[in-house]
Amino acid sequence: MRKKLMYTTMQLDGRPWVLLATEQGLCRVVMPNETLEDWNGWIQKVAPGVELEENEDALKQTGMMDWLQSYFAGEPMAYTDAIPLDLIGTNFQQEVWRELGRVPYGEIRTYGDIAAAIGRPSAVRAVGAANGANPIPVLLPCHRIIGANRKLTGFRGGLEMKRRLLDIEQIEGVTDGGHARFHF
Repeated sequence: MRKKLMYTTMQLDGRPWVLLATEQGLCRVVMPNETLEDWNGWIQKVAPGVELEENEDALKQTGMMDWLQSYFAGEPMAYTDAIPLDLIGTNFQQEVWRELGRVPYGEIRTYGDIAAAIGRPSAVRAVGAANGANPIPVLLPCHRIIGANRKLTGFRGGLEMKRRLLDIEQIEGVTDGGHARFHF
């Protein structure tokens, strides 16, 4: 039972990001186009009645703040299990998210690649939905997942942010695309 949800805000790439953690570990990275208020429904669903506490020190102790600062400074940062996570999702989602963590820095995969890697090659759409629900973007690099046609697809942080993350990693050969609702 989660009793406390700690959060802090940090500036990355000139924009505010919010990090959320439970006593078990980091549970959510809120991108700049979102607010903590946007996540209130999610918070009430996963931890009804939880105490929300601003606690920068607790988030620093996870290591995620330093990891993100290094990433946005252009350092090739790989997924690390040294950052404690409290992944809140279905077993299938968690399986997809763990596979996202295996996609190397500077490389891309398709939704089909991820589906095949988890042993469910026909679950491409379900992988897409799980990818879109990824609670820890950047560390679990959902931005590295593109369409089979090598086009950008949806991204909760907007396609401008997805392109920015791919540019940080110097990933080339991905063309613009994606649904109009993600063009921000």
